[in-house]
Amino acid sequence: MLGEVAANEVINEVILLMGPPGAGKGTQAKLLAEARELSRISTGDMLRDQVARCTELGRQAKKVMDAGELVPDRLMIAMIRYELEHMVPTRILLDGFPRTTAQAEALDCLLAEHGADITAAVLLEVGEEELIRRLSGRALREGRSDDQVETIRRRLEVYREKTRSLVDYYQKRGRLRRVEGLGAVGEVCKRIDEVLP
Repeated sequence: MLGEVAANEVINEVILLMGPPGAGKGTQAKLLAEARELSRISTGDMLRDQVARCTELGRQAKKVMDAGELVPDRLMIAMIRYELEHMVPTRILLDGFPRTTAQAEALDCLLAEHGADITAAVLLEVGEEELIRRLSGRALREGRSDDQVETIRRRLEVYREKTRSLVDYYQKRGRLRRVEGLGAVGEVCKRIDEVLP
């Protein structure tokens, strides 16, 4: 794909990978970013790194994450702004951001500053019982404090309350692409590829 583009032509591409906790966003984001030569920006990974290093941001974020809540917009947007300022052209895959309509609007403004726009917002759809099963298993394997059963249910509730509004936001803009998230990793990856421009 990129080899066919003239050397002096700037090709921006911004893909959002959306879905509830446990939908497989992290796994698919890695594959998709590699296949399309995009920089993967995972706000979850960024936050966990800050927590592991016991930074001030990490300490603030840990309290919020352990309660199953969303990290405040101002912190998330500041991290994304930093990433975009160091990238030309803008070729990114966002995994875990935006999570609220306010974040989506802020992202639109940030991208506009760099002459870019959302290419597609891919929504991985997985039923709640399967999500709980996946996240409970991950808690046992990885010892993640944000994947205890009570916290899992709270995270899914927060997702329904706040993040699902993004579906309408991107649907109205004609950017939403729905993808069934059940199945083998390769099958889901192929489904995502088929809905992208």
